[in-house]
Amino acid sequence: MKLFIDTANLAAIREVSGWGIIEGVTTNPSLIALEGRGLVEVINEITKWIHGPISAEVKEDVAEAMVEEAFTYARMHPDIVIKVPMTLEGIKTTKILSKHHIKTNVTLVFSVAQAMMAAKAGATYVSPFMGRLDDATNTQDAGYRLLEDIRYAFDMYDIETQIIAASIRHPMHAEQAMLAGADVATIPYQVLCDMLEHPLTKKGLAIFREAQEKNTSK
Repeated sequence: MKLFIDTANLAAIREVSGWGIIEGVTTNPSLIALEGRGLVEVINEITKWIHGPISAEVKEDVAEAMVEEAFTYARMHPDIVIKVPMTLEGIKTTKILSKHHIKTNVTLVFSVAQAMMAAKAGATYVSPFMGRLDDATNTQDAGYRLLEDIRYAFDMYDIETQIIAASIRHPMHAEQAMLAGADVATIPYQVLCDMLEHPLTKKGLAIFREAQEKNTSK
């Protein structure tokens, strides 16, 4: 399974690129807005640090307008993946872009039916939103069960569209994505940092340090 970072913060992207484990980036208009910079500028900077899929989201509109915007982004770099909303116009856009061999990521997926329609349109990726579905259902596993169901359906029909687990709020979501068989988990910077830690790891390191200090003091 691949790990992407879900952010438009260039400092965070630069830092995690040095970890050697991040293989792509997802962004969205709200994340871009937080940076106070234009999408083209941010994407151009990201390509300097991450060598892998980079999602650039088109504005929701009629298919013709989204396709035109998508062509602009796709010309920027071969790693660009066009992020498309899960709507009828988004499905039309995905179908057109797939015919032009432009990679797409259909976002805001909340059901197996939506995922299947996106896959039939030729989507390279579908992005089920774990955290938002958990919030809407007031549960801790609705997103996990959706990932499992999409994985089951895609495997049943030998569908090559990859599943990106999105809207990951905490390390448990990341682990659920791994166990459900997601192809990718796109994870915010702070959650990636939280995934590195465990209380028993800290406790074990403290014991090792104490033992080393005793040995060196002899």
